[in-house]
Amino acid sequence: MTFKNFKVETDADGIALVTWDIFGRSMNVLDVATIEELGAIVDQTTADAAVKGVVITSGKEAFSAGADLSMLEGMGKVFAETKAAKGEEAAQQMLFDESRKLSLTLRKIETSGKPWVAAINGLALGGAFELTLACHYRVAAENPKTRLGLPEIKVGLFPGGGGTQRLARMLQPQDTMQMLLKGDAINLVKAKAMGIVGAVVPSADLITAAKEWIKAGGKPVAPWDEKGFKLPGGPVYSKQGMMMFPAGNAIYRRETFDNYPAARAIMQCVYEGLQLPMDAALRVESRQFAHILQTKEAAAMIRSLFLSMQELNKGARRPQNVPPTKVKKLAVIGAGFMGASVGFVSARGGMDVVLIDRDQASADKGLGHCIAAIDGLIAKGRAKEADKTALMAKITATADFEVIKDCDLVIEAVFEDRAVKAEIYKKVQPLLKEGAIIASNTSTLPINSLAEEFADQSKFIGIHFFSPVEKMMLVEIIVGKNTGDVALATALDYVRVIGKTPIVVNDSRGFFANRCVLRFTAEGLEMLLEGVPPAMIENTAKMAGMPVGPLSLSDEIALDLVLKIMKATEADLGSQAVDQAQKKLIVEMVEKQERFGRKNGKGFYEYPPKGKGSKALWKGIAPLLPKPVDPDTLDVEELKQRFLVVQAVEAARTVEDHVIVDPREADVGSILGFGFAPFTGGTLSYIDFMGTKKFVELCHKLEAKYGSRFTPPKLLEEMAAKGETFYGRFPPKKLAAA
Repeated sequence: MTFKNFKVETDADGIALVTWDIFGRSMNVLDVATIEELGAIVDQTTADAAVKGVVITSGKEAFSAGADLSMLEGMGKVFAETKAAKGEEAAQQMLFDESRKLSLTLRKIETSGKPWVAAINGLALGGAFELTLACHYRVAAENPKTRLGLPEIKVGLFPGGGGTQRLARMLQPQDTMQMLLKGDAINLVKAKAMGIVGAVVPSADLITAAKEWIKAGGKPVAPWDEKGFKLPGGPVYSKQGMMMFPAGNAIYRRETFDNYPAARAIMQCVYEGLQLPMDAALRVESRQFAHILQTKEAAAMIRSLFLSMQELNKGARRPQNVPPTKVKKLAVIGAGFMGASVGFVSARGGMDVVLIDRDQASADKGLGHCIAAIDGLIAKGRAKEADKTALMAKITATADFEVIKDCDLVIEAVFEDRAVKAEIYKKVQPLLKEGAIIASNTSTLPINSLAEEFADQSKFIGIHFFSPVEKMMLVEIIVGKNTGDVALATALDYVRVIGKTPIVVNDSRGFFANRCVLRFTAEGLEMLLEGVPPAMIENTAKMAGMPVGPLSLSDEIALDLVLKIMKATEADLGSQAVDQAQKKLIVEMVEKQERFGRKNGKGFYEYPPKGKGSKALWKGIAPLLPKPVDPDTLDVEELKQRFLVVQAVEAARTVEDHVIVDPREADVGSILGFGFAPFTGGTLSYIDFMGTKKFVELCHKLEAKYGSRFTPPKLLEEMAAKGETFYGRFPPKKLAAA
C-alpha cells in the first residue's frame, strides 16, 4: 500500500522505516489524512508477519510541531451543525468519537505486539510528541535546537492523544504537572535526564541506533501494560500523592483563578487517570478533551493565539504588489534602553546595525546594553561565546549621522518630544539613500503629524516596539495617510526577520495598544480615587486575567512617562481630554514625592535592591487618597468586569475610528502587547463570545454607574441591534503572502 504523507520501507531484517514527509509543507502536521494513514500503517505492520519492528521518523528538518489546529476548529463547527440537525446526544457522541481517533491510533501502536521506536530528528511538540510517547523507545539526533513538549495549554487545550496519561506514568507528578500546565518545551539534555528519551546520538547514526534497539530485543510492551507496574510517584492516595494533589489544586487556583478550563481538565485527567488501567484512563482523557473543545475559551484561544497569529506572522496584511524587501543594514537613532534593544534583536536577525546617539559615550552605552543582553543569554545557556562574537561584529556605535547613507531602514527611537524628533528628521532626510525607509518608534505621537517634517511622506512609517523588546513579541506598525506600500512592505518584512508578530494599524493618538492599555491603568487610578484598597485593585485585575495589576503596570511604564503623556495630550487636545483628578495624583507622585516607578525603585510599590526581597505596595499612598471603602461592600465581579470592559470598549472605538481594520490584529495585539486576558481570545473576541447585545447592556450598566468611559460607540450599538459580531461584520482578509 502506498501513502500520501508517509513512506514505508522494510529492510532485510524485517524492520519497517516509516518516514513522515507531507508533500508541499515545510513542517509535518497531524491532520485528518495523516491520522488515517498512520492508523492504516499500524494495521498493516501489525498484520504483516515479515515486519519485526517499526521505526518512525521525519523527512523534514523537524519531526513535527503537532496537530493542525484548524482541524480542531473545524470539529467545533461540525459539532454545532450535528447538534442542530440530530440533537445534543448525537453531537456529543460524534465529537467524542472524532476527537479520540488519534488517541486510539496511538494506543494501537503501543499494543501492536511489535516494537516501535521514535527516531526524533528535531522539534517534536503536541500530538507529535504524544506519538513518540506511544512508541516503546525514543532515540533523538543531537541537535541543540530540538525541543520536546506539550504546549496545548497555551491555546486553551490540553493533550488529547494520551499525553496526560503516558507522561504521568513516566515522570514524578511534579514534573508531569510542570510540563502539562506550563506547556514549556524541554531540550534533549533534560529529556534524557528525565528518561523521556533513551539515547541521544549523532544525526548520521539516528536510524541505525533506532533499528539496533529493535534488533537487540527491545520489548514491545509499555511499562504500564506490564504486571506489577508501579507509578513513579506512588499511588494517588499515597503520602507523596497527598503532598502533590491538594497543593497542586491550590497552586492551580492561584495561577489561573479558574479562568482556564483546560488547566482544570489536566488536573482531573491526571488525578483520575492514575487510578485506572490505561484504556480506561485514555477514555477519561478523551471525554475531557471533547468537553474542552466545546468551551469558548478554547475556541477563542485557538483562533487568536494560533490561527490568527500564524496568518499575521506570514504576512496577512502585506501589500501584494511589492516584491520582497531585505534590510541588510539598519540605523537606530537613539541608543537608550529601547533603541539599543531594537538594535540587539535586529542584529540577532542577521542584519548589520548602527546605533547612533548624540555623542560617542551615549552610543557606547547602548552597545553596552547589547553586550549585557547577549551575556544574559549565555548565562542561561541560550547562546555561546561564539554567538556573542558574531553578534557584536554586526553592531557599531557612533555619533556620526553620515553612516545613514548606506542604510536600508532607519528607526528613530528618541524621546517622546515632537521638537526633538523634528530635529532628528532634519538631519536624516538629506542622508537617506534611494529607496530607504525611515520609521519612528513613537508610542503615542500621531504619525501624520510627525510626517509633516518630510518632503516624501510615503517613506515614513511607525514601527512601535514594546518594552522589553527582547521579550515582547508584538510590533505595532502604524500607517499614516501618506505612507506608501513599499514602506509598509519593508516594515513587515523586517519584523518577520526579527521573529516578532506584527499588527498594522492606522494612525491615531496612542494607536491601538496604548489607547487600550492606558484605559486599564486609568481604571486602576479611578478605583484608587474611589477608595478601593490598592491590594484589592491589583488582585481583582489579576483575577480578571491581566498579567499584572494596573498600579504595578503604571510603575513599569514609569509614572513620569505617564505624566508626560497626560501633559502632551492636554496640550494637543485641551484639559477635558485628561482626567484632572488622576493628573493631580500623578503630579503628586512624580513632582512632589519623586516616585517615578520601578526605574527609581519608588512608585505605587516600594522596590528593594535586587535580590533583597519582593516589591510591596507603598504604605505612604494612603494620605494621598480618600478614605478607603470597606472591601466587603465591593462587588469583586464588577471590579473584574470594569478592567476588561473599559479596554474592550476602547478597542471597539478603534474599529469605529478605522484604526483597526482587521479584528485579528486587535485580538492578537491586545494579548501580545499588553496581556489582555488570553482566555478571552483578545479584546474583540471578548465582545464576540459574550455576545454584542449582552456586552452593550453591560456597558450601559457600567456607564450609568461610573461614567462615559464605558459608553459604547455607535458602531457597537448598531452591531448589537443586528446581532452582529466583529468577525462577522469585518471578516479577516485571506492570507496575502505565505
